[in-house]
Amino acid sequence: MSARFDAAAAARLFVQAKAHRAKLDTLPEGARPSSADEAYAVQEATLRALGAGAANAGQATAIGGWKVGAKSTDGLIQGALLPADGVHRSGARLSMQAFGKAGLELEVAFTFNRRFEAGSGPYDEAQVLAAIDCIHSAIEVVASRFAAWPDVDKLWQLADLQNHGALVLGEGVPYDESFPFVSPTMAFTYDGRPLFDATPANPAGDPRRLLAWTINHAVSRGLAVEKGVAITAGSYTGIAFPDGPGAAIGAIDGLPPVQLHFE
Repeated sequence: MSARFDAAAAARLFVQAKAHRAKLDTLPEGARPSSADEAYAVQEATLRALGAGAANAGQATAIGGWKVGAKSTDGLIQGALLPADGVHRSGARLSMQAFGKAGLELEVAFTFNRRFEAGSGPYDEAQVLAAIDCIHSAIEVVASRFAAWPDVDKLWQLADLQNHGALVLGEGVPYDESFPFVSPTMAFTYDGRPLFDATPANPAGDPRRLLAWTINHAVSRGLAVEKGVAITAGSYTGIAFPDGPGAAIGAIDGLPPVQLHFE
């Protein structure tokens, strides 16, 4: 991390933009991340600035979940921690105006039957897969604090909680390794109209390959991954932008559906 970089300054701008439903045109000198490490430092500073520290004893942040993704089956993996107030159960009612331009994605999320302690690990893939408790349908609301999004520096987007707006989780079912993770059968609709018409595919391939990276990323940065906290692992449907209030329903074969109401 460069000596002159101020992660807290960037975090304050993101928190203020969210609170006032405003959009940023740029980041000032000294608050512009120039590496992934600096971007992750902004993520952590953002949760501290949100005043969430009391919810997790021993941690400076209250982490409600994690998002992770990759652009290809062997591409760079990147993730973001998610504030607890941004993670909701199926049936959530959210204001569209809270996000500005908001996109919707249908994903598969995972919860775990154990806590991964801060500073522990590293964990191999077998250890992480053995700890999966449930799998869930999930709708991610993708939103940015930048006016020009998606035409924004990639590291700035990573710092901005990787464009996190909200995460809505369906009920979980026990983990089954035979679930067709590469291309499950699904439907994603908004007020009954399809939001995508292609074959579902996660660009990362099997999203389970992203989980050990996420756990190791977290614990190596001094952050625990709590039992029952969800990791959502990339879109199967691309991103869709609804143009008005309505109800999104994600139905993935073998999983309970997930529903979001935009008001």
